[in-house]
Amino acid sequence: MNTSERRSRPAGVDVLVVDDEEDIREVLELSLLRMGLACDTAGTVEEARRLLAEKTYRLCLTDMRLPDGDGLELVAHIQSHAPGLPVAVITAFGSIETAIRALKCGAFDFVTKPVELKALRELVNHALKLQTPAAPAPGGSNGTRTLIGNSPALEHLRTQIAKLARNQAPVFIQGESGTGKEVIARLIHELGPRAAAPFVPVNCGAIPPELMESEFFGHRKGAFTGAVFDKDGLFQAARGGTLFLDEVADLPLAMQVKLLRAIQERAVRPVGAHAEESVDVRILSASHRDLAQLVAEGKFRQDLYFRINVITLRVPPLRERPEDISTLAAHVLARLAERDRVPPHRLSPEAAAALRGHPFPGNVRELENLLERACALCDGDEIGTGDIDLHPVEGIPRPISAAAFGNATQAPPDGDDDSDDATDDERLRILRMLEDTRWNRSEAARRLGMTLRQLRYRLQKWGME
Repeated sequence: MNTSERRSRPAGVDVLVVDDEEDIREVLELSLLRMGLACDTAGTVEEARRLLAEKTYRLCLTDMRLPDGDGLELVAHIQSHAPGLPVAVITAFGSIETAIRALKCGAFDFVTKPVELKALRELVNHALKLQTPAAPAPGGSNGTRTLIGNSPALEHLRTQIAKLARNQAPVFIQGESGTGKEVIARLIHELGPRAAAPFVPVNCGAIPPELMESEFFGHRKGAFTGAVFDKDGLFQAARGGTLFLDEVADLPLAMQVKLLRAIQERAVRPVGAHAEESVDVRILSASHRDLAQLVAEGKFRQDLYFRINVITLRVPPLRERPEDISTLAAHVLARLAERDRVPPHRLSPEAAAALRGHPFPGNVRELENLLERACALCDGDEIGTGDIDLHPVEGIPRPISAAAFGNATQAPPDGDDDSDDATDDERLRILRMLEDTRWNRSEAARRLGMTLRQLRYRLQKWGME
């Protein structure tokens, strides 16, 4: 690096580069300087720690292999002593497992050797935006709602969202239907450095299998019958932003292979194209199903599971935070009143108590539907217990034959109460859960909060085993 270039450095230090190879340090320093960023360099973990103690940086780039340690040690050190500093690791080409380990330890992102200038520029730009994150659009890009409530479970979830928004690690959002997984994905996007770029949600179960490759990766004119022009896919549409794969468990195995390559290589090849094109997107995914169970059953690829499940974010169901129900209900009623341009309804104390005691298998979505129905049926401006219908599990129950409720003579297992007085609501709830889990009794029992033995006894008693 010549003297004039060194003199042109801006005041202050933006980036710390840690690598034991002098030529790589100089290449990275020159590249950062051309981006208008000042840079310090270190060749060891110890030297990096000394510089971190003396100065404040906006980004740290560190190699994984260093003479006196490795990049993961430096990531851990920064997490402890400078938790607001994003740190990215430089890994050998193809070392995806190493990169995943770094992301799990708290790294912001990673680049592979040899470092491409475009990938480096994108990483640095995203990292520096963390210092001054873009303000979310009012209500979100598509009317996104915020998390309503102040329960400990929700406060913990807010804290996790804020942390995850600060890095680029793939996040898998696990939660029951109706818990607001897309809302959470949008919050991660809007609170992070990609907020000004697109958030592209896609329901993986809603795309016909024969169209998936074209929908995800795009196609070129003439690639197949009906391809009369070039078309960008979902990855290209989300360039610079976030691609949210909702119900990712519904992807067919053939598409899982192609998606895995796109995520690992950060590049896609449109149908009919001869070359790949790089795409800079963050991947968030979600499902109400247990991916680990699907992997064990051979219905979901293990390698894709580990790639999208770098960090798991569990969304608590509404029954685990009943103290939030009144606040949520007030918010929903206010939104309905604004939509219908009428004064807002209010819940009677008895109705509010009844809602807090309901298990809400349909979660927030069920609460919204229930309150909308109550507003339509309520005569005055106060919703009473007679206006809310808590018997259906979620919407209109599906018809069940009388044979499904036959009696069995088997005694209940030890420790179980006899279920003769079980309500039809309980039976409907169990049947609906079995249908949602495709009659996976172990998973259904887990979600219902009972043992597999208890579930089997009920099914036998009702003649459904």
